[in-house]
Amino acid sequence: MNVDVVLPCLDEAGALPWVIGRLPPGFRAIVVDNGSSDGSAEIARSLGAVVVAEPRRGFGAACRRGLIAATTDVVCFCDCDATLDPRQLPRVAGPVLKGDADLVLGRRRPVARGAWPLPARLANRELARLVRRRTGVRVHDLGPMRAARRAELLALNLADRRSGYSLEMLVRAADAGWRVSETDVDYRPRIGRSKVTGTARGYWQAVRDMRKVLAR
Repeated sequence: MNVDVVLPCLDEAGALPWVIGRLPPGFRAIVVDNGSSDGSAEIARSLGAVVVAEPRRGFGAACRRGLIAATTDVVCFCDCDATLDPRQLPRVAGPVLKGDADLVLGRRRPVARGAWPLPARLANRELARLVRRRTGVRVHDLGPMRAARRAELLALNLADRRSGYSLEMLVRAADAGWRVSETDVDYRPRIGRSKVTGTARGYWQAVRDMRKVLAR
């Protein structure tokens, strides 16, 4: 079993050793440096990860670059701020590898106080509701840890290069008739400095971005 794991990265020097060090056997890290200024790329490279650069800022841009760089049949995506435990990747990738699902989302379950701030939970709940109404797919979380087949993902021709990438993937997959499922994964407090996406304003900005994806 070989699975490439796309890790979009912007200034995650403090978290990368923990994340890369917990990748299970058969899972290879592809760290997409999205303009870090803290030496993240060099740290990732020293830890044995494949490192590619994406100068265009944006979560979707980084994910797209990593997907292109991947070479395995099944590809995973995972945040690299240590909120998600890479040791749980097999439970997300497993149904895709077995042919039981086309897209698997890791449904986040907080394991520590403050791991998932209230504004983020509310924003996520609203987005999940919009997805259910738009597609009929019963999901509860947009699932930043996820797995799917690389060729099929590329065929979706995802256009969003910002925070709407994950939502667009889910919506287009549902429209294409993919089998979408969820599995529980632990959610932990992040390592490192807080970013704009860690603020209430940032969460609701993401909701606005994703509403535009649904409108398209």
